Amino acid sequence: MWVSIACAALFVHLNCLGITAASPWSPQAAAKSFSRLPGLHDQQPVVTPNICGVDDVDRVPCGEPGIDDAQCGAINCCFDGQQCYYGRTATVQCTIDGQFVLVVARDTTLPRLSLDSISLLGGSDAPCSAVDSNADFAIYQFPVTACGTRAMDLGDYVVYENKMSSSYEVGVGPLGAITRDSHYELSFQCRYAATTVAALDVQLASNSPPMPVAASGPLMVELRLGSGQCVTKGCVQAQAAYTSYYGDADYPVTKVLREPVYVEVRILGRTDPNIALVLGRCWATSSPDPFSVPQWELLVDGCPYQHDRYLTTPIPVDGSSGLQFPSHYKRFVLKMFTFVDHDSMAHLQEKVFIHCSTSVCQLTAADSCEPRCSRQRRDVVAAGQKSSHQLTVVSSGEVVFITKKAETTT
Repeated sequence: MWVSIACAALFVHLNCLGITAASPWSPQAAAKSFSRLPGLHDQQPVVTPNICGVDDVDRVPCGEPGIDDAQCGAINCCFDGQQCYYGRTATVQCTIDGQFVLVVARDTTLPRLSLDSISLLGGSDAPCSAVDSNADFAIYQFPVTACGTRAMDLGDYVVYENKMSSSYEVGVGPLGAITRDSHYELSFQCRYAATTVAALDVQLASNSPPMPVAASGPLMVELRLGSGQCVTKGCVQAQAAYTSYYGDADYPVTKVLREPVYVEVRILGRTDPNIALVLGRCWATSSPDPFSVPQWELLVDGCPYQHDRYLTTPIPVDGSSGLQFPSHYKRFVLKMFTFVDHDSMAHLQEKVFIHCSTSVCQLTAADSCEPRCSRQRRDVVAAGQKSSHQLTVVSSGEVVFITKKAETTT
């Protein structure tokens, strides 16, 4: 979604970080010169409360000391009654002496931006690198003629335009590629009439969101997704997730990148306490067909796929679970991802489906039917071969990945 922002008075003075405009400025002088521009002096910036929820210790001051609420809002910043500061978003400002000021919060996207992955059209080296930063914000300040900025002469105005973008890490497997990182782009421009800043237009483009999962397979084995949430203090989410499940009407399920997806596979219609469900391979595809490509491995022989930076985590199911037949269940949690085009490495806005090959193992005093993932691969495979039933593939419903919409001020 594209968002257009108009700012009434444009300047930044970051005392704690040592960033100032090159020429003297006061809120009154800027407001006076700007008010002569038709239409723009009627705009009333609105600050979304959630954007302004920045801890005192992490705040970056915005504007000159002593400015009031109206002057703070006019430069797209937050005001708490005493202090003007930058919100948890991407804020762009133009100074009268011809500089861009870009302040980016890592909370601009979900998952959070990696601030050191940001670059401008001119790259990420000085003067296009951050002039200062803390754990939650990166601050850029550079001339409107630098860092790859494009200039356009529109007669009465000269427009200077640049773009900020973030890079993201891609995991490449033998049958597909995925990412769990947000991809964020911010196109911004300043229009100058003579020496006055006429307007600032900002366009925000963020990547799309995550996907859902649940379904049943043959041989009375079912794969479903946990939907339970912690509601009490001290609750363990990995346990609470399996207190309720997504039903058919809940699909597609939506998830944000890196958000946990809680998966359960269980045997249906059996009451034999001496059998155990065994997971062989679990993987994800972008279509309901388990044999389609691209694919991404989740479990291999019941153990986490080792070439994934965010390892799938098996969750033990034992007598403390409260289940009548704990050995009939397998649970694991993965971090939501989206497939990536193998050639362009662009995010693919597709559904994700989860599949597992399953079998049944006969429990004995000498064999717990559990994979021993620390052992060599041949030992794990040998354990899987003790299964007394033919392998059965069970699949989930669709999971859709969504992206947190970038919050901003207008």
